[in-house]
Amino acid sequence: MNYWLVKSEPGCWSWQMQTDKGHTDWDGVRNYQASNNLKAMAIGDLAFFYHSVVEKRIVGIVKVTGPYVPDPTDETGRFGMVRMDTVAPLVSPVTLEQIKHDPRLCDLPLVRQSRLSVMPIPKHAWDVICALGQVQM
Repeated sequence: MNYWLVKSEPGCWSWQMQTDKGHTDWDGVRNYQASNNLKAMAIGDLAFFYHSVVEKRIVGIVKVTGPYVPDPTDETGRFGMVRMDTVAPLVSPVTLEQIKHDPRLCDLPLVRQSRLSVMPIPKHAWDVICALGQVQM
């Protein structure tokens, strides 16, 4: 299993919307590096759900439940999407500031490549963030 972080602006697709619906097609990604990360996802992989822009915090966990397929919102046909199902909220959301100030997490793409919307998370960092968020996975 691999671990990921996916970003969403709460005004466009919030954690509350995700939990209300229970799933979503993670579409609209138009950055090649982020798209390649979507392509690398496998069914069963877990991802942190990150509220970007104003909140800048990890608020929940989702699971990849559908394979990478063409994104119907992309008129060029170059980009794809995966299906994500809701797994669990973090009891205590983990902020970007917490991540930046934790030496165990300073090398995350979230810190180094702040504009990347889909990124891998190493297992050790996944465990640290789950502990900070008071969630067991």
